[in-house]
Amino acid sequence: MKKTTTRNKSLGDLSFFIAVVALAAFGLVAVYSASSYNAEVQYGDKFYFFKKQLVGFLLGLCAMVAISFVDYRKLKKIGLPALIISLVLLALVFVPGLGKTNYGATRGIGVGGRTIQPSELAKYGLILFAAGYFAKNPARMRSFKGILPVLGAGISICTLVILEPNMSVTVCIGMIMVGLVFLSGTSWKNLFAIGVPILILIPALILAEPYRLKRLSAFLNPWASPKDEGYQLIQSLYALGNGGMFGVGLFNSRQKYRFLPFSESDFILSVIGEEVGFFGVLVLFAVIGFVIWRGFKIAKSCNDFYGYMLAAGITLAFAAQCALNALVVSGCIPPTGLPLPLISSGNTSLIVTMAGMGIVFGISRHKNGK
Repeated sequence: MKKTTTRNKSLGDLSFFIAVVALAAFGLVAVYSASSYNAEVQYGDKFYFFKKQLVGFLLGLCAMVAISFVDYRKLKKIGLPALIISLVLLALVFVPGLGKTNYGATRGIGVGGRTIQPSELAKYGLILFAAGYFAKNPARMRSFKGILPVLGAGISICTLVILEPNMSVTVCIGMIMVGLVFLSGTSWKNLFAIGVPILILIPALILAEPYRLKRLSAFLNPWASPKDEGYQLIQSLYALGNGGMFGVGLFNSRQKYRFLPFSESDFILSVIGEEVGFFGVLVLFAVIGFVIWRGFKIAKSCNDFYGYMLAAGITLAFAAQCALNALVVSGCIPPTGLPLPLISSGNTSLIVTMAGMGIVFGISRHKNGK
């Protein structure tokens, strides 16, 4: 009887694994639906984005399975190197010939005809570093001085990302940084000391760039510039409104016919909402919520502080990005470019997110030392 229990435990949280793979598989369908028309017009192949997403899905699945077999405790050694590599890659974005510029922002690195997004890797570099740092001496989080290295790492990453410029990812990484400090168990006094400057800094960053002011203005009243800054939000709201309660049917979106920009990436949720309606989106976020719940449960049940910080940090990153994307698409916060993890088109995001989820799944397998 004991052998059976041990065997079952070594399988890990299979419900978590299945839910993650199901979301990524649904993303394949959503990417095809949202991109088929644009892909045919631009590349003469309606499966262009789908095929790229399929490659990312298969590589991500392999990474997720492979990393789940690795005892997560071995990752302690790579925290600092992961952070350093993340900072170097972010800096390489600004090297002429390497950095790839799209829509006025340089956010990727061209490698062999492919483009990688260092900011996607940097999120996990920060998590690996913070988890290892706090686990080495948990007493560190009691003093403000003790949390300074994590704040320094997070601020360094945010500085490089905002220079691309990419405020949405900067905000996401900032949320992860504060969340990691909170998860470490630091005092509310320290959190307050971190939070106040951040709240002051965000308006300053908006005022520093004219295009951010335009986006804020478009968010407050998109109809003031329906063909300019307000266009994307209006088209997103049209898509969600057209979907109603039950949607117009899978593959039947109208907004994807070049009305809605970035329909296969940052605003894929708008197309999903149009096709499957409010109840379909509700089911999608129920699955996303399930992944988040299981991720935090895996963290809570872990026997050591490092595993707890690692699982909770990765789950937090996923939750924060899902929330920000949904808020943007629904017009609750100003429009920003941030993909819906596991769903939006983009191989770097998909592979890295699935690999991160593989770490969480691996923690559920190895948390009892098996």
